[in-house]
Amino acid sequence: MQANVGDMLVVHGHVVGQANRKAEIVEIRGAGGSPPYLVRFDDGHEQLVYPGPDAVIEPSGQ
Repeated sequence: MQANVGDMLVVHGHVVGQANRKAEIVEIRGAGGSPPYLVRFDDGHEQLVYPGPDAVIEPSGQ
């Protein structure tokens, strides 16, 4: 998985009816755009994540 700052990390819900979680990548701590990523959710919460197979990167289009 490769990402750039400003891309969106989307984690798909695990249970029927559970919404996807979306967060902006604000810092990349791995080499060459690889995890872990520091992400910021809509409510301002920041978290260091190692995305699993249920996550995808949406490019920012910059």
